[in-house]
Amino acid sequence: MEYESENRLIFKDADDFEELRAMNQNLTFLAMEESFQKRNIPFSEEEFASLGLRNLEDKQYTNLAWILSDQCQHTLKIAVFEGEDKSIFKDRREFSGSIFRQLEEGYSYLQLVNRTAGRFSGLERIDLTDYPEEALREALLNAMIHRDYSFGGRIIINANDAYMEFISLGGLLAGLSKEDICNGISLPRNKKLAELCLRLKLIESYGTGIGKMYRAYKDCDQKPEFIITPNTFKVILPNRNSEPKQNEKDKKAKNSCSYLSVPLDIGPMFMMEQQSSYKALSLQKKTVLSYLEEHKSMSEKELQELLQIRKTRAYLLSREMQEEGLIVIEGRGEKKSYYLPH
Repeated sequence: MEYESENRLIFKDADDFEELRAMNQNLTFLAMEESFQKRNIPFSEEEFASLGLRNLEDKQYTNLAWILSDQCQHTLKIAVFEGEDKSIFKDRREFSGSIFRQLEEGYSYLQLVNRTAGRFSGLERIDLTDYPEEALREALLNAMIHRDYSFGGRIIINANDAYMEFISLGGLLAGLSKEDICNGISLPRNKKLAELCLRLKLIESYGTGIGKMYRAYKDCDQKPEFIITPNTFKVILPNRNSEPKQNEKDKKAKNSCSYLSVPLDIGPMFMMEQQSSYKALSLQKKTVLSYLEEHKSMSEKELQELLQIRKTRAYLLSREMQEEGLIVIEGRGEKKSYYLPH
């Protein structure tokens, strides 16, 4: 195991992460036990080895056990904004603990955010939620199951009046192409986690989530979008009750990304960043650039939180990126902000 930065552990084989020994061995599994009992599935520590939660050799807890435990340090952050941009906060929540708990609490909150609008067809009133419940569920599951847990940081869900976006760390696995994804091919990054979710009937089978999201919008003019960068996977669900309109952000995205046509039975629109210079950048720098492309600006505190790094490391990284011409720094102290070059 090698360290590339304070933000991510680099493993000789990325698929080893679930199986490696967890740094924290003082783990409890109350939320996991509750999830099993809720679905009438027996829960016993005697099965931890077969589930991949303990190593067969030394019986130590694995990283899989850590993210399923009540002590999991990864979090889910949901922010709700007023209007059709992300400048005015209405509410924000952060969910922690076992990813089972984050799934339950996160989905419950998304249901509260998912407003219902009424329309009339003749004399009949038709109620329609902003987002199909199945699409919300699959987008959340996709973010939780397929994210790269060897990264620090959190899963981010942003909602405004026009769309809801799910941003998780981890792009496509090596050997998997965007065409494969479109054809329903699935290569789980976290295989044992996916198997466990299959056992709990949270998912039906591998590779079906994207198709379900798209089919949930079969009667809508707007369709889900999937944006893939080297280190992130973003799902954008349009608000069914919002009038579609193209803004400058959409135009910029279409000019910088390629759109891939897909089979009609799946139908999502995939965008893959074409900037070859991304590949030469460190993972931290890529994460910063992706954030700035989305949010336009970033404070020093937000930089530290995004990368889970200390103030000194944030200062050195920002200075290095400034010298390389990747970002612009304005202000000092608490008023310091980072921007992309004009």
